[in-house]
Amino acid sequence: MVVLSKKPKTFKIEFGDSTKAFYSSGDKVAGRVVVEVSETTRVAAMRLYGIGCANVEYSKGKQRCKDAIDYLKYQDVLHLDQQPTDSDGSIILRPGNRYKYTFGFELPQSGQLVSSYKGKFGSVEYYVKAVMERPCQSDVECKKYFEVEEPIDVNTPDLTSPAAGVTEKKLTCMFIPDGSVSITAKIDRKGYCEGENICIDAKFENTCSRIIVPKAAIIVTHTFRANGRTKVLREKISAVRGNHIISGMYDIWQGKTFRVPKLRPTILGCNIIHMDYTLMIYVHIPGSEKLTLELPLVIGTIPFTGFASRTSSMSSQEGSSAASSSLVSMPSAPPSYSEIPLHGCLDPFITPLLDDYTEDDSPIFMHAREYYQTPPPAYTEVQEGCNRSGTTLQLC
Repeated sequence: MVVLSKKPKTFKIEFGDSTKAFYSSGDKVAGRVVVEVSETTRVAAMRLYGIGCANVEYSKGKQRCKDAIDYLKYQDVLHLDQQPTDSDGSIILRPGNRYKYTFGFELPQSGQLVSSYKGKFGSVEYYVKAVMERPCQSDVECKKYFEVEEPIDVNTPDLTSPAAGVTEKKLTCMFIPDGSVSITAKIDRKGYCEGENICIDAKFENTCSRIIVPKAAIIVTHTFRANGRTKVLREKISAVRGNHIISGMYDIWQGKTFRVPKLRPTILGCNIIHMDYTLMIYVHIPGSEKLTLELPLVIGTIPFTGFASRTSSMSSQEGSSAASSSLVSMPSAPPSYSEIPLHGCLDPFITPLLDDYTEDDSPIFMHAREYYQTPPPAYTEVQEGCNRSGTTLQLC
């Protein structure tokens, strides 16, 4: 018969380095189990467990999908130094004293762990659990979680190689062909860390009758697998937007920068949970679905140094030359309307051009301006061979 008694006054786990934000493969997890009792207590054993596992659980119709993988299973029995024990190995803890059981164990080596993760339908968690066994009384336990972050070096040859792609969409209006929209884009490498800038080279061509808007966003895809089924969630992290492109025109991004926000590293090596990133370059087309082009991204932990091997750099350039040839040979982009000098103009007023936009887009506006042009000079003031750079261009 188990006799219920009071819980210990203090029963907790403290790590040796409280400032350590995360652990990695091969690191030592050390600390102590602190115990204070409010009544005399006999302890048969103090057991310590180091546990790390990935869990997935979600519903697919009437079926409950569930799966788990263990990455860390450590077990030990802790002892108090200079504390007398009975013949059965038990000890007596008395009120007014503070007892500390020390522990320490090493995490598995590289390639055997997966970074900590917490999602809607799954998680990868690591924790230390202490169980105090008391004869003829109920056991008590406590847990303390810790983060694991596996290093990802973005300086590897695969992650320093560029990524490029081309896509096109033909449009119709009432079953009548309405031209097309195309995207050609390239980024210098696939691996990035928090705070680094993604430089995008892209060309957007619009031969349809509608006004389009180019954009780019970082997309994170969460994939959960269990019982042979898969559940996928996609989330837009952040986005940048370009200028609208009218019919028959094109726009070029030459090294347009996109700063990587604070993101968790890519989840690698887990069979039931994937967390992948992509750079989605897309075009909003009124009255039609977006045209999208996705380039692979890996968010790492070791920043880019810029000292990749020359051989890797040369092979990357050769491999991407075909995809980027159209970008290299592009003429320079025409100046934006905002770059044309305006003399004596009034403050601009805004005229809405489109009302057809998605909830994450804002309406497109045209900046229409009025000009006060000075009268042409008298014929007597014009000299032959003079530079006519002052002539005002009429914009359509």
